[in-house]
Amino acid sequence: MLRKLLMASVGAVALAGSALAADLPSRAPPPVYLPPAPIFTWTGIYLGGQIGYAWTNNNTTLYANGFCATCVNFGQLGGGPGFIYDSFRVGSNANGVIGGAHVGYNLQFNQWVVGLEGDVDGSSLSKTVNLSPYSNYYLDYIPTTVHTTLGVQGSIRGRVGIAFDRVLLYGTGGVAFGGFKSDVTTAYGGGLFYFNSIYGHDSFSQTRVGWTAGGGIEYAVTNNWSVRAEYRYTDFGRTHNYLVNAYPTFGGDYLTGTVNRHLVENRVQVGFSYKFDTYQPAPVVAKY
Repeated sequence: MLRKLLMASVGAVALAGSALAADLPSRAPPPVYLPPAPIFTWTGIYLGGQIGYAWTNNNTTLYANGFCATCVNFGQLGGGPGFIYDSFRVGSNANGVIGGAHVGYNLQFNQWVVGLEGDVDGSSLSKTVNLSPYSNYYLDYIPTTVHTTLGVQGSIRGRVGIAFDRVLLYGTGGVAFGGFKSDVTTAYGGGLFYFNSIYGHDSFSQTRVGWTAGGGIEYAVTNNWSVRAEYRYTDFGRTHNYLVNAYPTFGGDYLTGTVNRHLVENRVQVGFSYKFDTYQPAPVVAKY
């Protein structure tokens, strides 16, 4: 009987200890909920820089008309005083380094990416052309120098592309603008042999608005940094400048001149961009 009572007491103590242990707080660390790794997207605001090489097709035509009182024999004119009309076409193509900065915004829908981008560039493009004074054309008897400089230019363009994860193939196009300066200098002495030459000079500075289009490839090295390679064609249109001082009156001669040109530019460039992270809501953690 005593033995049965002792065994019942030991069992009661064991059950009481188990119940007390169940009521004690647990010391195991709570589970950690980590947000999922972000999925890459092209969506966001970005800015960066670019540098490259550009070349122009600057077709320039000089027209001159007036009266030559001191002409002796200018080939086409048949000799003697008379009215003059002549033209000379020259390609004053420029090339050089171009570079600057850009800013834009992309929005991605599935694989499609659309956006808007603006850029500003400075360039070293310039060209000086000297017309030969030794042909049978009247303009060539007036040594003429045409100097063209392309300064600051920029564009505002749309972009449309297709993304293959971190690789983006895109096309781009929009409005382009640029500042250009042209100088025309002549050594005009009147008559055939140009003794006591008079130098005339006209300078034109103007801002042109045209269009630009091209395409490229961009690769996201990280979620924020990307690199690109791009080609663009730009057409700044046609200009017509009237010469006022380049052909001064001398010895009974008088001339007026016009410089017409059509300026287009090609460029290849590389660049980089930094995309700012867009706002994302904090992950929701379930509570029990």
